[in-house]
Amino acid sequence: MDTVQLEKWIKKIKVTNLMNADVEVVNKSPLKMIGKGRQGAVFHYNDDICVKVFGNQEDCDREHYALSLGQHTNLFPKVHAKGKLYIAMDFVRGVDLREYLQSQPLTEELSDKLIKMLIVFKEIGYERIDHHKRQIYLQEDGSLKVIDVARTVWRDRVYPYPRKLLNSLGDENKAIFLSHVQALSPELYKEWEHYMHMEELSRQIYQVVLNETTDPEKKKQNKKELKAESKKLLTRDDEQNYVTLLEGLMHKVFKEEWIKTMLARGADPDAVKEEIDKYWDERELEALGQSGKTTTTTATTTTNTKTTNKQEHQRRFTGSGDNISRVKESKKVKSDKKSKSKSKDEQKVKGKDKKTGGRKQYSGGKRR
Repeated sequence: MDTVQLEKWIKKIKVTNLMNADVEVVNKSPLKMIGKGRQGAVFHYNDDICVKVFGNQEDCDREHYALSLGQHTNLFPKVHAKGKLYIAMDFVRGVDLREYLQSQPLTEELSDKLIKMLIVFKEIGYERIDHHKRQIYLQEDGSLKVIDVARTVWRDRVYPYPRKLLNSLGDENKAIFLSHVQALSPELYKEWEHYMHMEELSRQIYQVVLNETTDPEKKKQNKKELKAESKKLLTRDDEQNYVTLLEGLMHKVFKEEWIKTMLARGADPDAVKEEIDKYWDERELEALGQSGKTTTTTATTTTNTKTTNKQEHQRRFTGSGDNISRVKESKKVKSDKKSKSKSKDEQKVKGKDKKTGGRKQYSGGKRR
């Protein structure tokens, strides 16, 4: 075919996609339009070849890709040329399945061919193993040809059974086709039946949810119950818990922002986190009055702290007696650092791994 001349003619054809409607076509070329759909319009090139012109390049590329996957089979029209917005392919003759079934019965032989069509779809890599009856053509020799296959590829979600084919057949022919599937492939029939049942169940669930949200009385009752239940999420009534949560919030924000700043300056992330944890550990000790000069003084001070501080102390470290041990351990680590008798890693293990009552104690380890 003369693709140079074809390109000149295509430039005189304007196809525009419309929302939920067939394309709009302005044709100033000598090519005669023989049909159109949602994606493009088909023009007669000669007795054997037609040209499909698309409204956008994505649809054109998509259909060309889908056709290319099946070029080694007899199920698809042969592609002769492709441009940015057109595909030249074999003219598919015959009668489409929609028209055929208006006057002819759906035989088991025809159902067998439809199942084999779906098998080819699967084998060549289509995502949607399905097709509408009006896009399936019966040939004079009894074989099938399919057109408009763009929507069979590049799909994120598809029905796991040939829903479009079944529904397009109509209730009567759908039942006949399924009876043929049951006879020809019982296992396949059971799987399709399962998915159809799950689809119906999904529709029933949707109706239940819809009725709950549209019923004024039910909606009012749900709102009232939610208002009462949501009080469980409030935290400011408990002053001590509020202070704790607020401190944690400030800690988190400070840590996140400090890490961002240090990373922007090229600092080592682990080193930054270690410094942040060290800073907050020291603040914890100062807040608890445990920064004395000796272990004995620290223990005495802890014992004589006011009740509120002692409770805060217990909340943070799970037991005042354990706090004294923790402080002693902290002093011992500092002493070990000065004497350099143990490695830095051993001191970290000593400070972090102490446990009491089955709960890991806070002792300067990293916070998350």
